[in-house]
Amino acid sequence: MDSRRDPKLWYQVRVSDHPTDFKGDVREAISTSIKAVLPDATVEVSGGGGHYNIAVVSTGFAGKSLLESQRLVLGAIKHLINGAAPPVHAVDSLITKPPQ
Repeated sequence: MDSRRDPKLWYQVRVSDHPTDFKGDVREAISTSIKAVLPDATVEVSGGGGHYNIAVVSTGFAGKSLLESQRLVLGAIKHLINGAAPPVHAVDSLITKPPQ
């Protein structure tokens, strides 16, 4: 157990403790990867420490279900999620929608 944590609070997690060997700006890597699959996309990424919130607006979602749209985005960033020490530990919020 990490000595910086209260042993009585076994569930306490420090988001910034997520280890990764990734070099570079993770938010930019997420945005670039999504735009490679959805070139017209407007992408907003926030967060850090392995936990990110992503919002994507793209015509590529037209006619797709919510699940299909989210799978498309998650598939675009799977290389940032998978592996021994990935830079993305969790996508805490994923919003996908076509332009209005």
